[in-house]
Amino acid sequence: MNDASPPPSGPPKAIKTPCIKVCVVDGESGLCMGCYRQLNEVAGWSGFTDAERDAILADLPTRRSRIRPEKLAMFS
Repeated sequence: MNDASPPPSGPPKAIKTPCIKVCVVDGESGLCMGCYRQLNEVAGWSGFTDAERDAILADLPTRRSRIRPEKLAMFS
């Protein structure tokens, strides 16, 4: 008897992410200066539910203001 699971049918489902491959953490705010997520959010992103990711994504625009503009200027 074969106990192995059948192989997945096709590629895995894509996960929405705000990552722009600028992974620099601002020491003052604790946020990534590329995507504005906290380190625990970056680390746990693939394990979050769609609803959890959507809630974080909705909050990201307001987080930008927590990083001093002169720091963000180096990424513009």
